[in-house]
Amino acid sequence: MSVSREDFSIAFRSALLKRGGAQKFSVLSLIFLALIIFFLDVYGTKFTKPVRGFINDVVYRVTFLASTPTRFFPQAGKDIASYLNVREENERLKVELEKYKSLELNVEFLTEENQNLQKILETEYFNKNLSNIILAKVLVDKNSPFLKSIIINKGTRAGILKGMPVTKNNYLVGRVVETNYLSSRVLLLNDLNSRIPVTLDESAQAILSGSGSSKPILEYLPEDYEILEDINVFASGKDGIFTAGTPVGKTNLDGEVELFVDPNQLSFVTVNLNIKKKDN
Repeated sequence: MSVSREDFSIAFRSALLKRGGAQKFSVLSLIFLALIIFFLDVYGTKFTKPVRGFINDVVYRVTFLASTPTRFFPQAGKDIASYLNVREENERLKVELEKYKSLELNVEFLTEENQNLQKILETEYFNKNLSNIILAKVLVDKNSPFLKSIIINKGTRAGILKGMPVTKNNYLVGRVVETNYLSSRVLLLNDLNSRIPVTLDESAQAILSGSGSSKPILEYLPEDYEILEDINVFASGKDGIFTAGTPVGKTNLDGEVELFVDPNQLSFVTVNLNIKKKDN
């Protein structure tokens, strides 16, 4: 019996020596630690409960922290996807809003243009033959220091001839000096080359000469004629081009005529087809 015990102890020590000193110490340490925990758990209840609670709390907190990424990243992914969708929808709505704003501005522009056209038609066609009036749109405004003319979108195809008077709201603005098939050039009253016979309140005759500025001047007035302010100026019709009595503007004390129509603000004009081309 003693021999077998000696053999067992010899074999056990041999096994421990083969595993090395460090492994032998660690195995023995674990065994002693397990025995201590066992006895404390069985006989030391008052001591082990707080320790066990503390260890459980630590384990639970570590478990919660370790599981946080698995709960955070899926939700974060959903939040990011939702944010990107909302941003994309916002950009799309911005584009739609700009489109509707543009359409609203176009409608507003067309409404104002239509109202202006209605005013022109009401004033120009009053007591006149509708077939003898041509409504034209200003295409180009040739505005230079001295030469003032416009290009309109009607020409010989519409019956426009050189020399025909051009008006707006029944006020004289110029005459046609060049015609093409689909367009014409209109010389405005303030052009340096413009000369038309006018009458002042049907009492005095003069020549209205363009000065290159916005206000033409009166020339060849009767001797000792005193120019007063706000005297109405009309086309006399003596040249056979402009209709007699067509209003032009009002005088000022400097001998200039303030036109009823600003030549720099022309969008639509009318051409009177009743007046034929004057032979040169």
